[in-house]
Amino acid sequence: MPNPSVLLEVIATTLTDARLAEQAGANRLELVTGMAEGGLTPSLGLIEAVLDAVRIPVNVIVRPHSRSFVFSADDYAVMLRDIRTLVAAGAHGIVIGMLTASGEIDQEGLKRVIEAAQGVPITFHRAFDEVRDQPRALDVLLAYPGVTNLLTSGGQPSVLQAIDTIRALVQQAQGSHCTVLAGAGLTLETVAGLVQASGVQAVHFGSGVRVGGNGLAPVDAAQVARVRALLDAL
Repeated sequence: MPNPSVLLEVIATTLTDARLAEQAGANRLELVTGMAEGGLTPSLGLIEAVLDAVRIPVNVIVRPHSRSFVFSADDYAVMLRDIRTLVAAGAHGIVIGMLTASGEIDQEGLKRVIEAAQGVPITFHRAFDEVRDQPRALDVLLAYPGVTNLLTSGGQPSVLQAIDTIRALVQQAQGSHCTVLAGAGLTLETVAGLVQASGVQAVHFGSGVRVGGNGLAPVDAAQVARVRALLDAL
């Protein structure tokens, strides 16, 4: 199929999710477990099975727990091991985020992650939505070529409540190596309006393309296909 103008990333939590999302037109997967906790590192078995089963890129979250995005030395020891394992397994990207206790990007931790990733692209996830100053935090991320995506809801529970913020972040990142990936709260009915109003070129779906809109339910291939068709029509 031709390259779409707006990238569609879909969360997968199982091998079946991954197959369905790809078949229905997703351009990329974010592979996680623990959806109810906001996404945790999946098992190596799941990662390998999905990488073997699909042809679209598979980005894997690295998050050892859901307590906070402020990580200890022990947390980093685990995360760096996971990253090296994912790189060896052939993951196409790593989804991760880390903050200081004062609500800024943990740059020392980010540098260690980039080194462990050995050139595999990094998506900085919605930990970004908890920073004190989003424009300043994006400037920090733009200083690191390894960070190629920023997943954000603009600091709000739903990205639909932060369209102006998303537009400003898209403009700030324009022409850089980092793509703003808008996610959280998107639905079939709202995605086209969000893209048109904000200028975002990549969207992220979780519960919005699952059976009954339930984050713990399986991927609904028909919903994915409808989102893909809407994006292609823009």
